[in-house]
Amino acid sequence: MLGTIVNTGAIIVGALIGLMFKGGIPDSYNRTIMKAIGLAVVLIGLLNAFQTANILLLIFSLALGSLLGEMMKIEDGLENLGNWLESRFASSGSNISRGFVTSSLLFCVGAMAIVGSLESGLSGNHQTLFAKSVLDGITSIVFASTMGLGVLFSAASVFIYQGFITLTASFLQQFLVEAAITEMSAVGGLLILAIGMNILDLPRIKVGNMLPAIFLPLIYYILLPLWSKLLGLF
Repeated sequence: MLGTIVNTGAIIVGALIGLMFKGGIPDSYNRTIMKAIGLAVVLIGLLNAFQTANILLLIFSLALGSLLGEMMKIEDGLENLGNWLESRFASSGSNISRGFVTSSLLFCVGAMAIVGSLESGLSGNHQTLFAKSVLDGITSIVFASTMGLGVLFSAASVFIYQGFITLTASFLQQFLVEAAITEMSAVGGLLILAIGMNILDLPRIKVGNMLPAIFLPLIYYILLPLWSKLLGLF
């Protein structure tokens, strides 16, 4: 859990620094910085997505995962939580919900969050999460200076999400083959791309409702050996 704890701390520190600059940076600068971050996020998403070696699995995972997410209304749940935080802590005119949802998704969806948490749980190697901590810390400074207090609360999302993956990794060790991790990262890359598009204020994509898609490649590789054995019986 050390990697996740460090990552959470980096986001908290970065958000606090960003809040110190909130209001002190002209809006035109903030908008330009956010667009630049959005472009960088799009590039990161594309690079991760290009790792896929099974395009059909990627398409199937996105389609079925999005359907499951719509049924579960994950995006609505995230926004409701953000709105609740806003009602409890926000001053008039602020928007905690947007900062919370956008930063939570960006910090949790990435390949580094998945792979780093798996490495941390399986081998005690925290290097990937340490590197992610630096990136998230810098990003949280920019996000908090533009979107406010909601970015600070996203640290809790990271702690719960990455902590859960780390703690459960040992139980799934036999199923976490390299191909499964690669395809999970590729699906995550496309979701990062969608987050970047949202930051760029393009037609909004409900990325939260696509989150189940990340874990469908793992289910596929768990069921694949069972399916092969079943076919061998005939």
